[in-house]
Amino acid sequence: MKTRGKIGGGGGLIGGCSSLGSLGLPAVFLLCIFFFFLGFFGSSLFSQQVETESSLHPKPRILSEKGYDPLPQGDSGDDFFTTIPFQILSWKPRALYFPDFATPKQCESIIKMAKVKLAPSTLALRKGETAENTKGIRTSSGMFISSSEDKTGILDLIEKKLEKATMIPRSHGESFNVLRYEIGQRYNSHYDAFNPTEYGPQKSQRIASFLLYLSDVEEGGETMFPFENGENADTNYDFRKCIGLKVKPRKGDGLLFYSLYPNGTIDPTSLHGSCAVVKGQKWVATKWLRNEEEYD
Repeated sequence: MKTRGKIGGGGGLIGGCSSLGSLGLPAVFLLCIFFFFLGFFGSSLFSQQVETESSLHPKPRILSEKGYDPLPQGDSGDDFFTTIPFQILSWKPRALYFPDFATPKQCESIIKMAKVKLAPSTLALRKGETAENTKGIRTSSGMFISSSEDKTGILDLIEKKLEKATMIPRSHGESFNVLRYEIGQRYNSHYDAFNPTEYGPQKSQRIASFLLYLSDVEEGGETMFPFENGENADTNYDFRKCIGLKVKPRKGDGLLFYSLYPNGTIDPTSLHGSCAVVKGQKWVATKWLRNEEEYD
């Protein structure tokens, strides 16, 4: 009994082996070896699986944890950490999604400001184009408003947050273009950057675009990138189609995408458009960011 107690204390498998004495010493020895290796390899596989899952889904680092003391900032910097959550939707084009970039109340206030000044949206025309022969490409209504014109201060707050998210100075941003899309209205695929061979010499160029969705849309109204990752670019693409990477408008969320490569050339995969609204209304505030300070 004393011997069995000591063996049992050393491990359940060995203790179990001692109860098999009736099988004979060789058989007991082989069974003990079998169960030992079975337990060893089983625990190794389990440990490896846990380690793999941990590496694939690492615990997010929280800025408020100890060890994240802010560094000494420059004259124009901040002495605190800023957390603006985002998701990378695509690298071709470079497109990022920002959930809850603005509050519902802020979105409703921007819509209220815009409603009284809406007019049919216009296009920047290429050489040889006219308002008549481009009719139907862009069918929304819109208006322009700068943060300095907004007495509520909401657009000023949005610009400051956007400046931190993009690291592009707010002085390089155009006025907000607030747009409303009703049922059936859309914007066919286009580029926000202006190709000089089509539009003539440019004083500055649009680097990126930020879309702040001001409303939910029951059906349709997605922002789409038909050439995402090089898809559809080698075909006779119909610019009226709603295909490719699609981003569904959600009230308060933002979408940032870059029209230029870092070397300053236009990214062909940044072609984008607005799918037709099927049910409901789409409200969006667009901010175009340039490589030079904003000009009128």
